[in-house]
Amino acid sequence: QVPLVESGGGWVQAGGSLRLSCAASGPSFRNNALGWFRQAPGKEREFVAVINWSGHSTYYSDSAKGRFTISRDGAKNAVYLQMNSLKPEDTAVYYCAAAEGGSTTDFIGARTLRSWGQGTQVTVSS
Repeated sequence: QVPLVESGGGWVQAGGSLRLSCAASGPSFRNNALGWFRQAPGKEREFVAVINWSGHSTYYSDSAKGRFTISRDGAKNAVYLQMNSLKPEDTAVYYCAAAEGGSTTDFIGARTLRSWGQGTQVTVSS
């Protein structure tokens, strides 16, 4: 059983929007920081955004800042990524992940993360 399941990816034209969702299918992640990474073809995986356990603290990569918004729903054990003003360079497989701890630094500074999803493809055409 995959602990985290992403959805909401797809194809969109540049300037458009997509909302990614990530739901926990088994264990609860209510006390864990949750976030998103992405990996484009031929490139290394890169951090996108993270939200702490309470939802009151967030952190974004420079490429995501001002365009993407991360949020979470504790009751649904889910995390979301609203992506606006999409660019072709946003094309990648997007993965959600959970940290062992609850703070954003637990996520960003972690050598390994507690759980990963299988990814959802986002394609932005010019």
